[in-house]
Amino acid sequence: MTFTPAEIDYLEGQTLGRLCTLGPGGEPQARPVGVHLGPDGTIDVPGYHNAESQKWRNVLRDPRVTFVVDDIASRTPWRVRGIEIRGEAEALLGVGSTEDGLSGDVIRIHPKRILSWGIDTERLQARDVG
Repeated sequence: MTFTPAEIDYLEGQTLGRLCTLGPGGEPQARPVGVHLGPDGTIDVPGYHNAESQKWRNVLRDPRVTFVVDDIASRTPWRVRGIEIRGEAEALLGVGSTEDGLSGDVIRIHPKRILSWGIDTERLQARDVG
């Protein structure tokens, strides 16, 4: 299993994450994107013009990515939670939804390492997957 049940619940309850790809010169490039669980323990990143985006071109050149979703669960007491997913991505034409004007083109992230905090336990947990 890629994600724990608590991590799945957390990801399904979130709408915004950040996808970090590697730019043409190897520099990190982060973009806000939607949170969508894909098939078989993957994360799907749909978009309106995905195949025309810099993040798409970055994935085609270098598939190494990081995807982060986090939030503040409580300010008093202070409690943060989140998940960082490191892995490899593939750019897939026409496999996603075209509802709401989406292009149907998806960046699919295959997790290799997962770090989470404040979800299953308050402490940082890290594990290799896939």
